[in-house]
Amino acid sequence: MTTAPPLTDSAAEPVQEPPAPACVMTFNASDASGAGGLAGDIATIAAMGAHTLPVVTSIVMRDTAEVFEHHSLDPDVIVEQARGILEDVTLAAWKVGFLGNAEGVAAIAEILSDYPEVPLVAYLPSLSWLEEDELGAYHDALRELVLPQAEVLVGNHKTLTDFLLPEWEAERPPSARELANAAGAHGTRFVLVTGVALPGKGNEQWIDNVLASPQGAITGEKFERFETAFVGAGETLSAALAALLAAGSELHDAVGEALQFLDQALDAGFRPGMGNVVPDRFFWALPPPEEGAPPAEGAEGSEGSSASNGNDGAPGSRRIH
Repeated sequence: MTTAPPLTDSAAEPVQEPPAPACVMTFNASDASGAGGLAGDIATIAAMGAHTLPVVTSIVMRDTAEVFEHHSLDPDVIVEQARGILEDVTLAAWKVGFLGNAEGVAAIAEILSDYPEVPLVAYLPSLSWLEEDELGAYHDALRELVLPQAEVLVGNHKTLTDFLLPEWEAERPPSARELANAAGAHGTRFVLVTGVALPGKGNEQWIDNVLASPQGAITGEKFERFETAFVGAGETLSAALAALLAAGSELHDAVGEALQFLDQALDAGFRPGMGNVVPDRFFWALPPPEEGAPPAEGAEGSEGSSASNGNDGAPGSRRIH
């Protein structure tokens, strides 16, 4: 009869588990198109190497062209989803998107206030499809309860102007610094403004994206305009930024990397239906094009606009599937 060899010291030592990726909790809507909402957040955060803790705030009925309807969840249901996992998992960053209604905003803001040391990226989508009274109450709740806790507020230039400076009457559009001043009055430290038109002849084919504080512009990235309309661009940028902050990146570095990620995701975008183009968050996993193959044709369509159909379009003309 043979006997098993004695265990060595190394064999007796417990196996060390690899470190877990940084965890990002995102509060957002369920969007069956997969373009934005929680589906977009999960794909983006995973692509950036972090782990998503998704909390459903509402259900949005839409296709890739427009929003039809939405149903907000009971605030208690939202809170139970978040509290259950927060008692178990160490959190590295928050991201908030569409929170459903003013009551949902209040419930989520209370959760956020229990973790003031965790950086919060707040994304403001265009919600022109909401009824005026509902939108007003929702925006008021965001200003009062979420902005004071936000490290960065992300949004399209027009959407942020309508939200932060609704009485703006000057002929020129507000600068990123002026938007940062308005956000800072509510307690937000920085704004990341996308889709800023560049002044001067010859700049029509470019848009700027600027990180600013009340003291001035900090960093940014210019994009060449795509001649198509996107849905999910702002969700992609804000989720990527949250994931990078969760991993420990400094804000200005994280913004630069998130903007580069967005640009490449838009460049590799695809049209899954008859509506707008969706960013490909896994562009880096695509096989390289075959040598000698003709370049893909750019998708036809209007320039992206965050002011219609709930889209957060990022205009610019390159390769679209």
